[in-house]
Amino acid sequence: MDQLLASLPAIIAVLLVIGVLAYGGIRIGPRFLIRRLAGLVFVLLGVTFITFILGYLSPGSPVELLCGSKCTGPMIASLDHLYHLDLPWYEQYATFLNNLLHLDLGLSFTQRGRHVWDILGSGVPISAQIGLTSLLCQVLIGVPVGIIAAVRAGTRLDTASMSLALMLYAIPTFISIPFYQLIMVQLSLRNLPFLPVSGWNGLFDIHAFGPIFLLTLLGLGFYARLTRSTMLEVLGQDYVRTARAKGLQERVVIVRHAFRNAMVPLVTALGPAVAFVVGGAFFTETLFQIPGIGNIAVQSISNKDMPTVQGTVIIVAVAVAVMNLIVDLVYGLLDPRIKVS
Repeated sequence: MDQLLASLPAIIAVLLVIGVLAYGGIRIGPRFLIRRLAGLVFVLLGVTFITFILGYLSPGSPVELLCGSKCTGPMIASLDHLYHLDLPWYEQYATFLNNLLHLDLGLSFTQRGRHVWDILGSGVPISAQIGLTSLLCQVLIGVPVGIIAAVRAGTRLDTASMSLALMLYAIPTFISIPFYQLIMVQLSLRNLPFLPVSGWNGLFDIHAFGPIFLLTLLGLGFYARLTRSTMLEVLGQDYVRTARAKGLQERVVIVRHAFRNAMVPLVTALGPAVAFVVGGAFFTETLFQIPGIGNIAVQSISNKDMPTVQGTVIIVAVAVAVMNLIVDLVYGLLDPRIKVS
């Protein structure tokens, strides 16, 4: 029962994805869904090949990373056999694909005897909590700001909000995070209230406020400006002027008629954003010392742990491919004019 409760978020996410695929396939057409799924298979196959080749051609032997100069001849042969390094590259790739079909990403080079799936499995939930929470806050704040700026286009409110949004979006995380941490350190030195600058104790702990706040603050400007530009384009359409001429309330015109059609570009941007949440926020997790998949990937690159790096790339690739498929289906659900032959 405890394992079931721990896996409940993942089960709900899988059921939602299956539900969207099923409903979208019925609404838009099964032929479209089948073609997209077939294309998805070829895309993922190409990603796995490129990922494998990069790991195969990377300099340095994994055996050298494991034991350096302490290995004897029999030990080297044993390790080569364990990691299938004694096989030709095409047989190694076939073994790699066979393991992927069984959801096995292989063994880590640096954490001896530990499976890559176990290593990444501990980081994905943390990255998902941080990423999805900050993304939700970005949308909930940025989209209304963009709508208001579009409705009040040309006013001081529009200019001020879009200037602030652009300024926030232009600040890189590797500058804002150290600045935030410096402020917190100075507050602590002066015995003033401050927030933690590193660590992770769960989404509802005070340690989560800093990274989520900064990710939200630096990302909401993108959605605000995107929403404003799409809303301005839609508000100039004939059907919006017709709706106003009929005497509909301005709120109904904005929400029901304009915003629904302005959501198509927004969904296009949200698809990859949700997918890359799985890959973690590399700078944020590293600078805040959060054990998410982004921090794990950075450490794996530093330690030349190629199986873990390959596993990270494959997980992100699968997430991006699936989200792009869902975005294609959502297009037809948002706009009935979008048809697939």
